[in-house]
Amino acid sequence: MIVAGEPGGQGADNATDPMVCMPLAPLAVPTRRIIRIGLALWALALVVTLAVPALRSEERSWWPWACVAGLGLGMLGYTYVARGRGNAVGAEEPPL
Repeated sequence: MIVAGEPGGQGADNATDPMVCMPLAPLAVPTRRIIRIGLALWALALVVTLAVPALRSEERSWWPWACVAGLGLGMLGYTYVARGRGNAVGAEEPPL
């Protein structure tokens, strides 16, 4: 059932109707900067887990390895974005 005032409805004035969804433009995101921040946070987490013995003993012995995995995957992602392959072609730093 098509109702007036709904998107695609009959009798809807697209210019003034608040129910009509306009297409959104892609958001410019500083992808490399975000990845670098994530890598820095994983490195900080690794340093903290290695500096505090209680964070890497008994049940938490896997915590440092989770930080190492985060660093490794982050570096892999950064390399992928920096080389500009596939969907990462548009992942350049936006102009400031």
